[in-house]
Amino acid sequence: MKIARLDRLRQLQREYHKSHPWRLSPGGLYIPHSYENMLPDSLSYWDDVGFILNGRRVIVWWRHPRSVYSDAIEEKAWEEAGPSPKDNWLIEGGTKNYKRVGRSRKKLVSITSRKPSTEQSQYYELLRGISARLSAEGIDLDVPVSWKWERLNWAMGISLVAPLEVRNEAELAVVANLARRLILGQTTLGAEFSGYRYGRSDWLREQGKLTIGSEA
Repeated sequence: MKIARLDRLRQLQREYHKSHPWRLSPGGLYIPHSYENMLPDSLSYWDDVGFILNGRRVIVWWRHPRSVYSDAIEEKAWEEAGPSPKDNWLIEGGTKNYKRVGRSRKKLVSITSRKPSTEQSQYYELLRGISARLSAEGIDLDVPVSWKWERLNWAMGISLVAPLEVRNEAELAVVANLARRLILGQTTLGAEFSGYRYGRSDWLREQGKLTIGSEA
């Protein structure tokens, strides 16, 4: 039994793809980011990649489990730091910068934000200290692999968490291929990464690697 809403989304996806074509790589991938500054042993955190499947776009939002772990550390740091002082220094009290237009008129071109209050600066310093401590100690969290998909009116979106490294287009193609095989039911994350969990020991090992690299 066909569902009208899903049929309509499929139609919108195909129409959007025809009217807004992607610029694809020779391997048939939409690659939005550059890898010029990536080193062969760099730790990667997230990336996006797209491809065409059955005449419709698929966009993959990939994250390494360390990215999820890192975000959890920052979230915990905010929780420990408590509420931020109510100081809207970014949008209130700034200096307006004008550009002269003609002899008698001027045009607002930018706003220079004022400095944060003493209380706000102290809060940021506290937050940075907590974040540094949690990063050095690690937190009690295990991040599993996962994937889920959603239908958008312009593409099929895949959110993928998997322990891959993406430092160049060849490694990005591995992410795209995994997503394609998951969609087609040709594999599962359990089969690809049986029993995998990213936790405190993984984070601390990688942080140690980063520290050694920065001191070399």
